[in-house]
Amino acid sequence: MLHRHEGLPDDWLAIVEDRVAIWPRLNDEERAHLQAASDWLLRHKHWEASNGFALTNEITVTVAAQAALLVLALEVEDLREVSAIVVYPTAMLAHGERGGPVWGTATDAHVPILGEAHDHRGPVLLAWDQCEHAARHPGSGHNVVFHEFAHKLDMADGIVNGTPPLGGRVDHDRWQAVCTEAFTALQRGTERPPLQDYGATNPAEFFAVATEAFFDMPQQLRHREPALYEVLRDFYRQDPAIRN
Repeated sequence: MLHRHEGLPDDWLAIVEDRVAIWPRLNDEERAHLQAASDWLLRHKHWEASNGFALTNEITVTVAAQAALLVLALEVEDLREVSAIVVYPTAMLAHGERGGPVWGTATDAHVPILGEAHDHRGPVLLAWDQCEHAARHPGSGHNVVFHEFAHKLDMADGIVNGTPPLGGRVDHDRWQAVCTEAFTALQRGTERPPLQDYGATNPAEFFAVATEAFFDMPQQLRHREPALYEVLRDFYRQDPAIRN
């Protein structure tokens, strides 16, 4: 089922207040930016449901609001690599050879996939049950919308390498040093909570995992990984750990 290119519906605020737990913690300026970015995503991106699913205002608004959070202080055009958002009812099953559960391995087992971000202006694929739960219940360090849209920010310069266009907000050498240290530790098997072990897969996955932690567990990330928190704060131009 396709979603017509319309902006936020009349009942958008009630949906966000009911389903997006971060909303009350935003100040008035942030709320205005989130509203504008959500509206832009709904107007400019192709939305589609798959596997017999049907899109509703609750689905599109909840997903758009979470994606918009990443670009509150950036430009919505930074998500230009997103051509479409395809929503599945639940996890998809991946076929063919993929990266295995341990870094450097591969598997051809059928693996449940919660989301994917395709490059070359490809779509973002999302499992709705995961999107809905993460929006209502933040704090686990897992948010598939943050994860996949972080990949799209990374792709904005045409290179998927865990370093999005920094725009002069962060010194490139410092970004590389901080991210490489944490990524290398994960590769060695060192636990670095609240970062997920999946961040050891490659630098692109590390950035997506770090973004999840930054927005979903900001106080914990600031406490345990202050240098990483700092470079992400400077990149996103947000300080989510101080939100009440």
